[in-house]
Amino acid sequence: MASAVPIMDIKSLTSPTASPQTTAYPSLTIVGVNEPVISRYFETLNEGAFQATSQLFAADGEMQPPFEQAVVGENAIAAYLQTEARGFNLQPRQGVVQLLDDGCTEVQVVGKVQTPLFSVNVSWLFALNSEKKLLLVRIKLLASSQELLGLRG
Repeated sequence: MASAVPIMDIKSLTSPTASPQTTAYPSLTIVGVNEPVISRYFETLNEGAFQATSQLFAADGEMQPPFEQAVVGENAIAAYLQTEARGFNLQPRQGVVQLLDDGCTEVQVVGKVQTPLFSVNVSWLFALNSEKKLLLVRIKLLASSQELLGLRG
């Protein structure tokens, strides 16, 4: 039986002299992104700490999962994640941060999600308010129609 393997940061995966990780949940490194709330989003989801993930959102923050209605508010987001995200391993790779005129920040990240049944490339669009709370997380699957249909079976 295979055991779960914690995500390692990008540097340790690409560095020929990287030393082994000693913590159970090493800090994520997302190339091009240095926003602690974004790293925390991925870390808490991978830990299964869905209440902690939901607390990263603003009071009216929303999560827009693929093919579903938006989920709004801390309690609704925590309940949704508890039902839908168990066993997911999010592997963000790289991203871009853009400061907006209104004091908000937009962050785009690409990577992969490993579920208990399949793996798929994903993009995440984050909008952060000036207090660095998540206003929006929009999740898109980066797969062809044929690949998506293959996931159904």
